[in-house]
Amino acid sequence: MKLREIAHSRTGDKGNTSNISLIAYRAEDYALLKEKITPEKVKAWFADIVTGEVIRYELPAIGALNFVMYGALGGGVTRSLALDMHGKGLSSAILDIDI
Repeated sequence: MKLREIAHSRTGDKGNTSNISLIAYRAEDYALLKEKITPEKVKAWFADIVTGEVIRYELPAIGALNFVMYGALGGGVTRSLALDMHGKGLSSAILDIDI
């Protein structure tokens, strides 16, 4: 099953740091998110772009996980030569993880 079947995502960016939140559609799926989507898994999933640490923050009251990924945007939105290095596109990518 793909992550998108049990959660949706929001993202943001600041400098060279991307922030990805995963929010379970149903409260009962939050435990599965916590179990399956670790900082190590997220860093491995984005291995081609994340050069720094990935930190996970848990928000059980709203059934969400928040991942802060350092060194994720090619030097930063205004410094990268990539066509679109904003973190917003990463929300679709993370939802393709198999759980």
